[in-house]
Amino acid sequence: MNIFVSSLSFRPKKEDLAKLLAPYAEVTPARIIINRDTRRSKGYGFVEMPNEAEGKAAIDALNGTDHMGRTISVALANDRPAREY
Repeated sequence: MNIFVSSLSFRPKKEDLAKLLAPYAEVTPARIIINRDTRRSKGYGFVEMPNEAEGKAAIDALNGTDHMGRTISVALANDRPAREY
């Protein structure tokens, strides 16, 4: 299950994002999206969890909560469209 976390502060690293969701389930990879030009966080990231029920529990528990001084949004990530070459 891929989870989208937005409205993040610009300070957290991927380890911080993984720690935020770790109490709810095993976090496989966590990614903070970085602006290529400025090398600064764009304020959102993705976390993958292998168990769907635990992932939904994490979404329900964390959506709208405070993290590093910001109210975050946590939701199921949209599937990426297939690329056509």
